[in-house]
Amino acid sequence: MAYVDFIMKLHKATKRDYLKRVNEHDKAECAEVAVQFGKDYWDGERQYGYGGYRYDGRWRPVAEAMAAHYKLPTDAAILDVGCGKGFLLYEFTQVRPQARVAGIDLSRYAVENAKEEVKPSLETGTAANLPFPDRSFDFVVSVNTLHNLYNYELWQALKEIERVARGPKHIIVESYRNEREKVNLLYWQLTCRSFYSPKEWEWFFHQAGYTGDYSYIVFE
Repeated sequence: MAYVDFIMKLHKATKRDYLKRVNEHDKAECAEVAVQFGKDYWDGERQYGYGGYRYDGRWRPVAEAMAAHYKLPTDAAILDVGCGKGFLLYEFTQVRPQARVAGIDLSRYAVENAKEEVKPSLETGTAANLPFPDRSFDFVVSVNTLHNLYNYELWQALKEIERVARGPKHIIVESYRNEREKVNLLYWQLTCRSFYSPKEWEWFFHQAGYTGDYSYIVFE
C-alpha cells in the first residue's frame, strides 16, 4: 500500500468559504437533505452539495495519470465504486479506448442522470456489497466515497474492493492533518461519517486487509 496523489491539484481549484457554509444556512438541515444523495445534492443549491454537477472534462487528467501510473492495458476492466454520474469512467474510456467499465453508486439520481456514453455500465448499489465476481477487474477506484460510510460499512467495503480486484486499487478519501484542517472539514462536509487522519486511515486499511494505494483530500 502506498500514498499516491492524483487529485489534490483538482481539489484546490475550488475555492471554499468555510464560515459561510455554517453561518448562512442551517447546516444540519442541509446535511439531512444531502445524505439522501438525490437531485438536491447533485444539482440543487450549493448548500445541499455540488450546486450542479456537470461534465466539464476536469477528470481527464486524473484518468490519464491513473492509467499511466498503473500501466492499465487498452482493454482494462475498470470499476468505479461511488461512480456518481460516471464522469471519471467516461474519461477512462477516452484514454483507454477498449476499456470495459463498470460503476456502482448509492444514488439512483446520479445513475439515472449519468453521462450517456457510460450510463448503461452503471448501476445502483452499495460499496459494502459489490455485485461482481471475485477478481473481476484490472483496476478498482473509489473517489471521495468511502468516508461517507460508518466504520462497520467501511470495513466491509474495503474487503469487497479487495475481493473484486485482480489488479491495482486506489481509494481517495477526505482527511485532515492538523486541527485547522479538521475544523475546515467539519465545517464543509455534509455527508461524511468517517473522520480520520491519514495515519488512522492507514491503520483502518491494514486492519481490513486492503492492499491497494490511497490518497486523500484535505481542506486547508
